[in-house]
Amino acid sequence: MDFLVQSAHAQAGGEAAGSPLMSLMLPILLLVVFYFLLIRPQQKRVKEHKQMVSELKKGDEVVTSGGLAGELTEVGDSFVQLQIAEGIEVQVQKQSVASLLPKGTLKN
Repeated sequence: MDFLVQSAHAQAGGEAAGSPLMSLMLPILLLVVFYFLLIRPQQKRVKEHKQMVSELKKGDEVVTSGGLAGELTEVGDSFVQLQIAEGIEVQVQKQSVASLLPKGTLKN
């Protein structure tokens, strides 16, 4: 059965087990990969969303994170007034605006 399991051979006592720098390379490499694949793109999306929310103005057509689509009739510091149908307006938080639609997308 020795051919299925490799025998462990002890290293000679005088040899170094490996430099400490090499043992830290894998965690450092993983951190760099996580930064460029996960953290950095998320930070970019958050920055773009903050910029889009700060530039909202009356007359913009938007979709909220809850799925409501409508035209902005009033823009405040924390809340916006959203007209979702003729004569029906709702007030939602500014941060809940998920995306800005091109003009003329919604037909009232």
